[in-house]
Amino acid sequence: MEIRTLRYFLAVAREENMTRAAEILHVTQPTLSKQLKALEDELGKKLFTRHSFSIRLTDEGILLRNRAEDLISMADKIEQEFVSLDDITGGELYLGLAESYQIKYLARAIKDFKAHFPNLHYHITSGDTEQIADKLDKGLLDFLVLAEHPDMNKYEYIEFPESDKWGLVLPMNDPLAKKKTIHAKDLIGLPLFCSEQAWNNEIKEWAGTFFPEMKLEGSFRLSYNGSIFAKEGLGYLLTFDHLIDTSEDSGLVFRPLVPKAETRLYLAWNRYQTFTPIAERFLEHLQLSFVDNH
Repeated sequence: MEIRTLRYFLAVAREENMTRAAEILHVTQPTLSKQLKALEDELGKKLFTRHSFSIRLTDEGILLRNRAEDLISMADKIEQEFVSLDDITGGELYLGLAESYQIKYLARAIKDFKAHFPNLHYHITSGDTEQIADKLDKGLLDFLVLAEHPDMNKYEYIEFPESDKWGLVLPMNDPLAKKKTIHAKDLIGLPLFCSEQAWNNEIKEWAGTFFPEMKLEGSFRLSYNGSIFAKEGLGYLLTFDHLIDTSEDSGLVFRPLVPKAETRLYLAWNRYQTFTPIAERFLEHLQLSFVDNH
């Protein structure tokens, strides 16, 4: 199975049309059809169902698409890493980020670093721990920003300078907004929004004996989307401070949790990872930057 053939397959899967895919790939349609037929023969599975004007993936095709996307990303990353070995002014950097206002420290470090390495190009993937940790484990990322303590058997890490504080985001005209702080008992029976990861960890620990009486209305990987639902009166969002606009014109307010709930943020990398020169230099720069901000 060749990388080129997988690129052909992904183009057809994306375009859902053989003619358009052939044009994008700059190959003839018969050549493309022959390559895909050979791929199906090699795997012993039908990957597409062909209709009059479109092509759809079979279940086996969907499985291959998911695997092929990772393989192509890995192949591209390897090529870029070897190119960057001879580039002393830059290179490619891949980061997976959790949501936090402390990402400002990372952004500042990248800005300072680019002043010395102007040809640096960085690629950001956002998501919860499960999403981005999987990419790091597969070698698709250089660094991972986690809102939970890293597994010390797998990762090395450094801590961000501050902690993220938990609270409730709700409409400013809601009766609960009159409270200056929020206790777990205040949330009993209310429709709550939160990331599933935090609900089963930080919030569960914070709420203690009240947790079984609390109701998760819906889970959100991104706090901004959750805040839209909260603003429309569908529920109340549990999230970090500073992530959501709660200015006077926003229609929303943030109320901190009591007792205080905080989460540390970490930048992690694989314990046995071999860095590109630019990634190694960036880590050294970031470590010094975090020391200055502590």
